[in-house]
Amino acid sequence: MRASIIKIGNSQGVRIPKPLLDQSGITDDVELEVEKSQIIIRPILRPREGWDNAFKAMSQNKDDDLLDGNEVISHSWDEEEWQWK
Repeated sequence: MRASIIKIGNSQGVRIPKPLLDQSGITDDVELEVEKSQIIIRPILRPREGWDNAFKAMSQNKDDDLLDGNEVISHSWDEEEWQWK
């Protein structure tokens, strides 16, 4: 598929046809990179995407208990090795 470079203010751009956007999954901001005289356009990775749904599912499954609660964790090393002043 061919596209033309168009003027956009002081910059230039390319209109990307909807079928290409649909196939690539690009819906929002993109990352641009130049590699061997080619411009690579890729969606920005969102590493925490989906966490909200995962947390809701954990809550519904009662799998969201606090692991480091108020219980006292003690070890003999604390008493033998440390000198408290």
